[in-house]
Amino acid sequence: MQKLVIEPTHNTPGIILSPGERIFSIEGMSAPEDVRTIYYPVLEWMKEFNREVQEGSQKTFTEEDPLILKIDLNYFNSASAKFLFDILLEFKELSDAGVPVVTEWHYEEDDTDMMEAGEDIAEMIEIRLKFMPKPPDA
Repeated sequence: MQKLVIEPTHNTPGIILSPGERIFSIEGMSAPEDVRTIYYPVLEWMKEFNREVQEGSQKTFTEEDPLILKIDLNYFNSASAKFLFDILLEFKELSDAGVPVVTEWHYEEDDTDMMEAGEDIAEMIEIRLKFMPKPPDA
C-alpha cells in the first residue's frame, strides 16, 4: 500500500502513514480552515489499510512489533477533534480485530488541557492511550 504523507503548514499537522517504514504519526498544529481537505484522505487511507491488514495482505504486526500511532499535537481545534476521534476509531477497529496497536499521546508535561483532551477521547472511544509527557521547552 502506498504511504500517505501530508506536509505540515502553520495550521495543519504533518501526517505520515507509511506501513513500509512503520511510521504512523500526526504531529504539529491542527487548526485548518477546511478540516475535511486534510482529514478525509487520511480516513480513506485508514479504511483501505484496515481492510488490507485484516485480509492479511499487509505485514503482520505482533506483540513484539506492534503498530504504533504517534499523536503529537501542540493544539487542535474542535473540528479537528472530530476527525482525530474518527482516526482513532479506525485504529481501535484494528485492535478489536486482534492487531497489536499502541497509540501514543504526546503532550507537554505542563499542558494539562492536552493531556485531559487525550483522556476524554480515550474514554469516549474506549481505547487505551499511552501518555507520553514531554518536558517543556527550555
